[in-house]
Amino acid sequence: MSKVQEEKISKRKLGKTAIEITPIGQGVMQFAGGTTFMKLMYPALTDKQSNNIVKTALDNGINWFDTAEAYGFGLSEEKLSRGLKAANVEDKDVILATKWLPMMRRAKSIKKTIQNRINHLNPYTIDLHQIHMPYSFSSFQKQFDAMADILNEGYIKSIGISNFSANQMTKAHDILAEKGLVLASNQVNYSLINRKIERNGILDAAKELGVTIISWSPLQSGILSGKYHKDEQLFNSLPYARKMRSKKRIKESQDLIDLLDNIAEAHVSSIAQIALNWLVNYHGETVVAIPGATKASQAESNGKAMSIDLSKNELNEIEEKSRIFL
Repeated sequence: MSKVQEEKISKRKLGKTAIEITPIGQGVMQFAGGTTFMKLMYPALTDKQSNNIVKTALDNGINWFDTAEAYGFGLSEEKLSRGLKAANVEDKDVILATKWLPMMRRAKSIKKTIQNRINHLNPYTIDLHQIHMPYSFSSFQKQFDAMADILNEGYIKSIGISNFSANQMTKAHDILAEKGLVLASNQVNYSLINRKIERNGILDAAKELGVTIISWSPLQSGILSGKYHKDEQLFNSLPYARKMRSKKRIKESQDLIDLLDNIAEAHVSSIAQIALNWLVNYHGETVVAIPGATKASQAESNGKAMSIDLSKNELNEIEEKSRIFL
């Protein structure tokens, strides 16, 4: 990318840590497509395809990637590592986030599985390790005791959570604060057509605690690209699970898509880029996003979304049009 583009992308702190991330990271859940439950959602990607996605994201200014143990039980992590190595990226030049899967497990699993995470991502270090959801058999105290231990032992650089409520996030924050540590982030579903965190206390709590909100599915599986609004045949070709989940939202979001389309035209950009740009700017630096990609062109679009300069009026106009999704 050009120096002008790089200068327009200012990094922000991940919570109250010293880690600096771009407003948009690259989610790589899709790297596990074709395996486990992911085969219901995404096709398998060859290493050539995933390597190209990684390089394209980097070339367009993105400096961090998000994956998880649950995404193919190490496959997504391994493909991410291979992509970074293929792009000749040094560890110091990239930020990696992954997650521990708590389902049907106890907190002691955090320590038992951290070496697996390290091995799958080798030679890249874990900058952010997250508890994927609040469903472990163990108490929060034991889970965050274990997370604190692996941080203090140098296995990870910061601690985050995912899909935690406002009260659960506050409890996690307080447990870590007693140890002199910070809760860096809470990764939740947030987009222009899913704004629940603005009314259920999650966003307010994050702002108060200094916790970064990481938005997963910020484009709601492509709905906010506008492509399914414009091409019914494309929508009908979706896998059954995605089609059933998306049908109602596509109909309800037509007016919003029309507005985003008009704004996109004025900025010589795309609907998806405007939707992403609003998400990571409307609330200051609190919200960052990790859109996925199944092709390099999507990673390019994700990166370029950071360079758009929406006016205050445009930001507010989008906010008003999407209030039906609060």
